[in-house]
Amino acid sequence: MYLNTIQPAPGSKKPAKRVGRGIGSTLGKTCGTGHKGQKSRSGGYHKVGFEGGQMPIQRRLPKFGFTSRKKAYSVEVRLHEIASLSDHNLIDIALLKENRIIPGDSKQVKIIKSGDIDVAVNIKGIKATKGANEAIIAAGGKIEE
Repeated sequence: MYLNTIQPAPGSKKPAKRVGRGIGSTLGKTCGTGHKGQKSRSGGYHKVGFEGGQMPIQRRLPKFGFTSRKKAYSVEVRLHEIASLSDHNLIDIALLKENRIIPGDSKQVKIIKSGDIDVAVNIKGIKATKGANEAIIAAGGKIEE
């Protein structure tokens, strides 16, 4: 490879617009800038981030980052995930964290009816939707709150 053989990738370089070359070029007379206004003037443009006098977003937002105080402590668990823990006598939040079904910072867990359960499980300290509750009881399990 020699320096005189290097070429840009095809399509990466567009030909420059030739403005002011007559009405047939679509860039004649006003050269594509339209009539009047700041953008049509020579040197007439505004600084980066200018929003027409509205308070710019970089000034509306706080200087330093922040973390929302409201965290997603509530987590949903599906029935088939509960069924996978059927070899344990009692299923609670600690067991779900231990088996990495829910994140470690979860405080509330709710079982939703998604998937099937055909094994009897005992659940303690976990809420369940109406459909999930019926499915667990129909499989021979029970829920203690």
